[in-house]
Amino acid sequence: PGVLLSVVCHPGRVAACEATMFRETTTLGIRRSRQQRSILAREIQTVETPYGTVRVKVASYKDGSIANVQPEYEDCTKVGRNHLVGWRDIHRLALQSWYHSNMN
Repeated sequence: PGVLLSVVCHPGRVAACEATMFRETTTLGIRRSRQQRSILAREIQTVETPYGTVRVKVASYKDGSIANVQPEYEDCTKVGRNHLVGWRDIHRLALQSWYHSNMN
């Protein structure tokens, strides 16, 4: 059985990444391919929760309609730890706050 290790890196870092894989694994060969990426327009907004401020990433389509809204992981983690509240609860509260402010 084999293991598939996938690595994404900038073209200028290929040699360093390959050197690390050869050094740290038992592989004898590496397959490479260039990937293209399509991204949505995004902006960072902030919302208030009962426990503090959380940044929210808002992605939109070319026509301006909202595609996705996601609270920043690190903000949810930090706010949650500071108040002994779970990450999932902060995440939910941040989404509720954003939707309450933007979809009414």
